[in-house]
Amino acid sequence: MTEKILMCGNEALAEAAILSGCRFYAGYPITPQNELCEYMARRMPEVGGTFIQAESELAAINMVFGASVAGARAMTSSSSPGISLKQEGISYLAGCELPAVIVNIMRGGPGLGNIAPSQSDYFQAVKGGGHGDYHCIVLAPASVQEMVDITRLAFELADRYRTPVMILGDGLLGQMMEPLVLTGETPVLLDKDIKRDKPWALTGCKGRPPNIIRSLLLEEGALEELNMRLKGRYDEIASKEVRFEGFFLEDSDIILVAYGTTSRVCKGAMKEARAGGIKVGMIRPITLFPFPSEAIAKASKDVDAFLTVEMSTGQMVEDVRLAVEGKSHVEFYGRTGGGIPSKEDVLDRIKSIAGARAS
Repeated sequence: MTEKILMCGNEALAEAAILSGCRFYAGYPITPQNELCEYMARRMPEVGGTFIQAESELAAINMVFGASVAGARAMTSSSSPGISLKQEGISYLAGCELPAVIVNIMRGGPGLGNIAPSQSDYFQAVKGGGHGDYHCIVLAPASVQEMVDITRLAFELADRYRTPVMILGDGLLGQMMEPLVLTGETPVLLDKDIKRDKPWALTGCKGRPPNIIRSLLLEEGALEELNMRLKGRYDEIASKEVRFEGFFLEDSDIILVAYGTTSRVCKGAMKEARAGGIKVGMIRPITLFPFPSEAIAKASKDVDAFLTVEMSTGQMVEDVRLAVEGKSHVEFYGRTGGGIPSKEDVLDRIKSIAGARAS
């Protein structure tokens, strides 16, 4: 039997990054992700890695840029206001086709907001966030175990597609403690394994032609060529990397759509509703970009209504409506500013929708 250990989400994610071969971390303290930063400060020197508490979030993302250029697996983390400050650097990473992992443990906003959990950074994460035509791959864990599993996936996808990957968690996932398996069957990755497949990296050009990495492209047509190449890559990601969980999609009249912490609440409401005779299913996006639009569109042919539940005033609901294309009714329920939907709240909305559709 594989041994389980008890860890909080922030620390579990940090250890998973180290096991994934992350050897460079730069960050700046902000609640509710501070445990991640503190854990990296202790562990990175133990594995021969580099930890830097930068002077600002802007400095941190640019340090990650430099480490990625040199072929290292690099990561930074922050919470909502800090991620906003990193957006220019994330755009530079995308423009230079550089892999990196960016962790956002979301808190309430806008502005400084508060330190309670939120999901109000969805637009920022999946629609680009910074300037220019680009996307990050966005992964949304829903448990401490998934904080581990998704971190390992994030580094693999970042290297495979030479693109920044964002892990979009929230304050609850970062702070809660759950039992988990850290290593499983996946071997620990070493620097030599990671750098071997990066012939583009700036590692010194002795014995090979020099590499050039830049995002300033002033020659006529050069920037358009880059943008079209990136678009082709995003299209490939959308065709190959969509991940979601589906529950009772074959016989449901109402389907819930929720991600992260909110999906845990919705799963409880779904089970209680079905026990009461209401046929409810659920789609839990694991990738927010690429979004599981096809799965939602397919489900929309056979259901009366969708209920999107978020810790925001309604952001992912727009992507649900686009996927449904008017074939089903789409409703929204959300809490914001640190408010967390309860199972009873979601169940009440399910009953209300079921009653309205029956009348």
